[in-house]
Amino acid sequence: MTEQNEKQSLVGEEYEVEVGPVAHGGHCIARTSDGRVLFVRHTLPGEKVIARVTEGEADSRFLRADAITVVEASKDRVEAPCPYAGPGKCGGCDWQHAKPGAQRRLKGEVVAEQLLRLAGLTPEEAGWDGTVMPAEGDKLPAGQVPQWRTRVQYAIDETGRAGLRKHRSHDIEPVDHCMIAAPGVSELGIEKQDWPQMATVEAIAATGSQDRQVVLTPRPGGRLPLVELDKPVSVLRVEEKDGGVHRVHGRPFVRERADGRTYRVGMGGFWQVHPQAADTLIKAVMQGLMPRKGEMALDLYCGVGIFAGALAERLGETGAVLGIESTKRAVEDARHNLADFPRVRIEQGKVESVLPKTGITECDLVVLDPPRAGAGKQTVRHVAGLNARRIAYVACDPAALARDLAYFKEAGYKPRTLRAFDLFPMTHHVECVAILEPIREDA
Repeated sequence: MTEQNEKQSLVGEEYEVEVGPVAHGGHCIARTSDGRVLFVRHTLPGEKVIARVTEGEADSRFLRADAITVVEASKDRVEAPCPYAGPGKCGGCDWQHAKPGAQRRLKGEVVAEQLLRLAGLTPEEAGWDGTVMPAEGDKLPAGQVPQWRTRVQYAIDETGRAGLRKHRSHDIEPVDHCMIAAPGVSELGIEKQDWPQMATVEAIAATGSQDRQVVLTPRPGGRLPLVELDKPVSVLRVEEKDGGVHRVHGRPFVRERADGRTYRVGMGGFWQVHPQAADTLIKAVMQGLMPRKGEMALDLYCGVGIFAGALAERLGETGAVLGIESTKRAVEDARHNLADFPRVRIEQGKVESVLPKTGITECDLVVLDPPRAGAGKQTVRHVAGLNARRIAYVACDPAALARDLAYFKEAGYKPRTLRAFDLFPMTHHVECVAILEPIREDA
């Protein structure tokens, strides 16, 4: 085969295929008659479809494709409620074409596959019943869409119109309304405005208060527009020089609620996007850890301090919590949010750097809520060496969770329980909480 043939693009080629199992990433696996592997979006297991290649060359290990025609449909298929969902359109949702219960089953199959492939664990060995639980209020009939997304980043096209990115692309699909946006976002009317000279506009609607915020990122050299939306908002700007976020007018933070406490989240900082997520995850973590008065706990990747706060409430005046977070603004917020707990300390820096310098050689409980890439072998080994009686691992990516569970197994910890929550309906994302305990030598 010549080099020219090897680099031959197959984009636009069409194949009629029978669709196999779901895979991590919002697509299913199929094979062409000549053995090529296709990762196909907009389809479901068991269907027969015509798939059009969107990425790949003649020598690629696999091809990406969209199902453009459904020849034989799955019983789990529904008409996508959103007019912007489908091949070549908005890339925000992966499963608009699947019944809500089917979406959760597919996510469960992905979690199970990742656990087995990367950690060598069956659901039973992970302490998981195999189900993905919907958030409170999200169990809706087919054709209805939960309005859950309290933070939406709109991309702005060259004409100044707001839209959403297409799948694996910088191209923009202009939208009049995002169906999964929370009412507090939709009521701002971002899509009805023109945004000249802007690259992105992020809308934030706090669920713990009436606080509304927009974060503007201008194009290079762009000037801020006069922001006149349908509801009062504070306005922040992302600076071109350093990427820092600065207040234009209004509050530089929003107030959120979790576990009965109010948390300040400043300058567009991280907060769980689903309105039920913070409470759902805190409840799962606390039920799994069962904190006792007077214990010592670590909250790693602590953000603005929601798990540290929940732990401090339960550990009492003789307990202690150390939180570690890399983002300076989040550390400032966490210290503010937890100022009424004298035995809570928040350190700034990367967990892998700060944790070894703390001098802590043992503790009772650990919470890890790492970014999508996971905690990694080095941090897992250090955490396991602290001999905690229980560890809670909060994961937004099942592959990272499975890899880190394998590292924990090597270091002497195994899952006691695992729970999965559908906190990102219509997308392929799923949130998991694993509770780990030491492997007993007599086990």
